[in-house]
This record gives sequence, structure tokens and C-alpha cells, in this order.
Amino acid sequence: MRADEVTSALSSFSGIVSALRAAGCVFAEDEARLLVAEAPGAAALTEWVGRRISGIPLEFILGWADFCGHRIDLEPGVFVPRRRTELLVHQAVTLLQDMPHAVPSIVVDLCCGSGAVGAAVARQHSGIQLHAADIDAAAVKCARRNVGEVGGHVYQGDLFAALPPALRGRVQVLAVNAPYVPTEAIRTMPPEARLHESHAALDGGVDGLDFHRRVAAEAPGWLSPGGHLLVETSRQQAGATAALMAAAGLATLTARSEELDGTVVVGSPLP
Repeated sequence: MRADEVTSALSSFSGIVSALRAAGCVFAEDEARLLVAEAPGAAALTEWVGRRISGIPLEFILGWADFCGHRIDLEPGVFVPRRRTELLVHQAVTLLQDMPHAVPSIVVDLCCGSGAVGAAVARQHSGIQLHAADIDAAAVKCARRNVGEVGGHVYQGDLFAALPPALRGRVQVLAVNAPYVPTEAIRTMPPEARLHESHAALDGGVDGLDFHRRVAAEAPGWLSPGGHLLVETSRQQAGATAALMAAAGLATLTARSEELDGTVVVGSPLP
């Protein structure tokens, strides 16, 4: 869309909606409301609408994403938390509610990205000791803001190597949203993710399970005797993810939400 067409579209809310819809935005009205409400002025609104029409994810334009009812700070390139990942939060909180409250439960958000999962768990279950880690510097920068708001700690590094050794054998809930998209499937993803999010935050290897293998192999050594490993996966990959956990000596169950289109495999140490 030319600059004069964008300016014309800004003359009315319906014009913005029409411009967004023409660009392929499925939730054009909702997006228009957010852009109008958040833009600091007319010039910024013009720029923002133009960027959205060009395909820039709305969350990168606004600087935040809505997740579990709270704003999560984001920067360009950082993985945008999906609604399906709210199931990972729900499962973690449910497990924490059944644990003794004499001492704070240790929760780890591994492959944390923006820290959305850990921050949401902390907001829904007070009194936990939260730790989060990611290998990507931009993600860690965001996570330190989001996790810091709820009193958590964030580390940069490759999976468990980033965590303080003192946590080994003491983690009650280990929540993992590692990359699980098969490498060849990335090219079929929506361009907002494929072109604008970090490739490393999406690519799970040939079958999408590279990180699940590594996590399943190392997780038992980090869990407390009554701890739980929770891994987000896809409906199609759930059986394979569960098999990896079982091979590592964990009893498994799979949680599925059709409403959220989310799948989580939960693993627990055998007695």
C-alpha cells in the first residue's frame, strides 16, 4: 500500500480495518483497536499501520504480547508466546497447588524465550522460587524484564548448562517450551513467524524432537523426588515426546486442550 493510501485509511477506524483486512490480517478489527489505542500520535499510527500491512507481527509493533491476561514485553525477533502455551501454565499451576507449601516450590522455565510461562505461573501461584533460562541474548533481555517483575532469576546458556548447579535434584516443576517444529516444516509456517521470529526458537531438528531428547535425558537429575517435567509438544508428536520421557525413567501422561489447541506431556520420577 502506498503512503497516501495509508494516510487515507487513517481517516477512519473502518478505513484502518479495511486496510488490515486487505493485507490478510484475520483479526483486523481487534488489531485496529490496539493500534489506535497504543499509538502515541497520528504520525506513529500511520507508521504502525504501514508496518503491520507490510507483515511485521503486531506484537513487535506494540512491544508486548497478551499472555494469560498480562502483557509480556517483547522485542523484534523474540519468540511470540502462543495461546496454546497457556495449557503449559495451567498444568504447572495445577501441580503446584497439590504440593506442600512449607517451603517455596522451585519452578524452572527452560527455553524461556520472553519468560512468559514462568511469569504467568508466578502470577497464578504465589510464593514460588522462579528460575528461567534461554540461549538467545535478545530473549534473555526480555525475560529479565518479565521474570524480574515477579521476583524471578534469568540465566543465559544452553539448556541445563545455564542453571545454577545448586538447583540439581530440587526442581518441583520444570516447564519447557523448546523448539519442536521439524526443520522442513518451518517453510510452511505463517510468514509472521517464519520471517520475523528467531529461527533458533522454531527449529527442532529433522523430526522436531532434538530438544525433547536432550531435555528428557537430563531432566531426571534436576527434578526433586516429587517433581514434574512438563513439555509442550504437538498432538502429532506427543507419543514420541512421551516415549522419550519414559525411556529416561519417567512416568508420563498427556494433557490436551482443544480450546487452546495445546498439548503438554507431563513426566514424573517413578517411585
